[in-house]
Amino acid sequence: MKAELRDLMNNCKICPVECGADRLNGVGACGASGLRIAKYYLHPFEEPCISFKNGSGTIFFSGCNLRCRFCQNYEVSRAKRGKEITPAQLADIFKELEDMGAENISLVTPSHFNAHLVAAFELYRPQIPVVYNTGSYEKIDALKRVDPFIDIYLPDLKFYSAALSKRYLGKEDYFDVASEAVSFMANAKPLKMTDEGKMLSGCIVRHLVMPLCTADSKSVLKWFKRELPETAYLSLMSQYTPFGEIDGFPELSRKVTAREYGAVVQTAFDLGIERLFLQERESGSAEYIPSWDF
Repeated sequence: MKAELRDLMNNCKICPVECGADRLNGVGACGASGLRIAKYYLHPFEEPCISFKNGSGTIFFSGCNLRCRFCQNYEVSRAKRGKEITPAQLADIFKELEDMGAENISLVTPSHFNAHLVAAFELYRPQIPVVYNTGSYEKIDALKRVDPFIDIYLPDLKFYSAALSKRYLGKEDYFDVASEAVSFMANAKPLKMTDEGKMLSGCIVRHLVMPLCTADSKSVLKWFKRELPETAYLSLMSQYTPFGEIDGFPELSRKVTAREYGAVVQTAFDLGIERLFLQERESGSAEYIPSWDF
């Protein structure tokens, strides 16, 4: 193990939680110690410019530094699923997905394995775009460490309100941290698309519309329009499905209504957001939650 990786792991402060855990001998607040994945495959259900024709070569990492009550990948985010691998094995997975015809390599919830990713990329640099798919609770210095290897950023921007962030994520400072991280990601890469509509470089900011949260969603969209470059895309998702630890949160026991989602979409139109992906409400189904391999 490289000295840099050891130093980052034995008193872990890679993410804003700064738990200080010795992840060489135990787990951090993210639930993870060593590099661990739950699944990799060709994923056909991302934004059209990401999945494109053959699907995105998606790698789901185990653990997460957010504790979203409603997480649709609950077993993975809580590190209940996963297989430990080495950076060399991760580099081999990059190659395998390329050989399968993946349009890109998509790293899902990779923040807490920041140093492991760098080690894997130093062994093998994929010949296709690399996508960094994150909940955006990120430190800028950690993003800068991995940025040379990333082509496309796919960050979530979950909530604007500190009260909602505290209630659903346990992170009152979520927007303060995430907005800075998303700004970095949106400005880090130039927008490049093929003539056929495949993204080669750029940023797509995702926002999941939640039950009873349309006012907060509108605040997120106003910030997006005001603060981010015009090259950034916005992906408005309607796919919320009741899942995770939502006992005691009755408002999360139902899907988003057409009226709620429509109100947020109309706000995007009113703000003049042109680079916009919308989602069919049928996407709000457990059928779209992957089955986990490990």
